[in-house]
Amino acid sequence: MQIASLPYLDEHATVVAAGTADVWRALTETLDRSFSRPGSAAYTRLVGCADRSASGPRPLAAGSTLPGWRVVTAVPERELVLQGRHRLSSYALIFRLEHAGPGQSRLRAESRAAFPGLAGGLYRRLVVGTGGHVIGMRRLLAAVRRRSE
Repeated sequence: MQIASLPYLDEHATVVAAGTADVWRALTETLDRSFSRPGSAAYTRLVGCADRSASGPRPLAAGSTLPGWRVVTAVPERELVLQGRHRLSSYALIFRLEHAGPGQSRLRAESRAAFPGLAGGLYRRLVVGTGGHVIGMRRLLAAVRRRSE
């Protein structure tokens, strides 16, 4: 499924007291560590993710994979697009990075996802409806901010 056709879920943003080069490095490292934890591999098998392990170039580049994700676009210091799919959902995360002033950057994370069928609808309620997705995104952006600053 094309990313543009995935329904928009939400967007989260944070301002980081660091330049875009530092934020980019922290973003790619944080994603690599967060999605490569031991529980991620078990989860990706459980839901039937297309990409179940980390592979490809590091730092992340187009074609790299993380458990549950494939890097579609990687424009250092500007944009990182991740896409994934499993039995219950097709989804994407689009990170955009921009200069926000002297020594500051703005990092935005846009989420898109489709949840087809009854099982997909139930999964959406579990992940999005409970607020789990929002908590996860806020924690991820906070981790990037801490690592950058």
